[in-house]
Amino acid sequence: MTDFRCGTGFDVHAFAEERRLVLGGVEIDYPLGLAGHSDADVLTHAIIDALLGAAGMGDIGTHFPDSDDIYKNINSIILLETTRDKLIENGWTISNIDATIIAQKPKLAPYLDGMQIMLASALNIDPDRVNIKATTTEKLGFTGRGEGIAALAAAMVKK
Repeated sequence: MTDFRCGTGFDVHAFAEERRLVLGGVEIDYPLGLAGHSDADVLTHAIIDALLGAAGMGDIGTHFPDSDDIYKNINSIILLETTRDKLIENGWTISNIDATIIAQKPKLAPYLDGMQIMLASALNIDPDRVNIKATTTEKLGFTGRGEGIAALAAAMVKK
């Protein structure tokens, strides 16, 4: 019998000056980046949490603590690849990812295909198993005021 499980993830980071904006492993042309210990890639972080949650393996902070300097400014795609390997070591296969980026700005539609390809490559799954969407909050809340970006993700894994 195949064991299917789903997990969810959420992450948020504030905008910061003198930082690159990276989402789903793709650099976005924007004058502000996101503040964080790593590259602050909220989309990739939400996906990592969704995968770990689905496999019952804790969360991103447990595996990659921001108190450890080894993760300072690290490319979050490396963390995603490490997460993929941890799932495989525990007998899990990644079925699919569905994620939403919540940002008033910048406009992300031109970057979504690149994110899908980058994330699928890091997870060693077909791009059609990774769905990335972007939405706004119609100028409501911290994302609507342009103070930062949030991301939600769902993951399905099977054993």
